[in-house]
Parts: sequence; C-alpha cells; structure tokens
Amino acid sequence: QLQASGGGLVRRGWILTLSCAAPRVSLENYVMSWFRQAPGKGREGVSCISASGDRSYYSDSVKGRFTVSRDNAKNTVSLQIHSLEPEDTAVYYCATDYSVSEDGSYMYIGDDGAKKGSWGRGTQVTVSS
Repeated sequence: QLQASGGGLVRRGWILTLSCAAPRVSLENYVMSWFRQAPGKGREGVSCISASGDRSYYSDSVKGRFTVSRDNAKNTVSLQIHSLEPEDTAVYYCATDYSVSEDGSYMYIGDDGAKKGSWGRGTQVTVSS
C-alpha cells in the first residue's frame, strides 16, 4: 500500500512538495505515477517517472510547474509543485506502473493482471487565492 503525504492548505504562488512512500513494498522496479482528482472532476494523470528515475513525463496542464523525482535508496517518490494555482486544488494520489500522457490520460503498463497496480491513499491540496 502506498501513502501520499505533504498536502495542505496553501496560498497561490507557493511551492509544495508531495511525497509517496511504501513502508512494506520496494518501489525501485516500478514506474511511479502521480494523479489528481479535483472536486466534481474525474481523475487526471499528471506525471510519471521511470524506475531508474532517468525519464519523466508530464501532462500538458502541469508541464513546467511540476517536477517529479525519486530516491530509490529511501524508497520514496516526490512531486514538487511550483506556482500553485487554485486550479491545482485536488486530492493527489500516487500509484505504480501507469504511463501518463500529455492530455492527462493514463494507462496501466504493469503485469499484475486485474489488480492494476498499487494505489496510495491520497493527500488533499487546497490552494487559496
């Protein structure tokens, strides 16, 4: 089970770093992905990072403001958000083995069948103007 953390109530323009950890699972062999779900909207893929950390991808809606990184030694994945906007208000989730496309769509690319990866409990980010 994954656990996302680092959310909170922040002001427009601030920087926030979210973290994803897995106390009982090694993440080093997984593509790690971040998603968000705003109130009343569907889930949107925002970023993914390769297992080694050498490749990262972003949806167009966050490109240039979001930075994904990982530390396999610490078994954590981070998502840094710059210049927060009220439109970034959402619950943010991390998950294993999803590719994220530029339009925010996503696809499971793992091999655990119907389980379709591991998802973490989300963390709420609320941006005030």
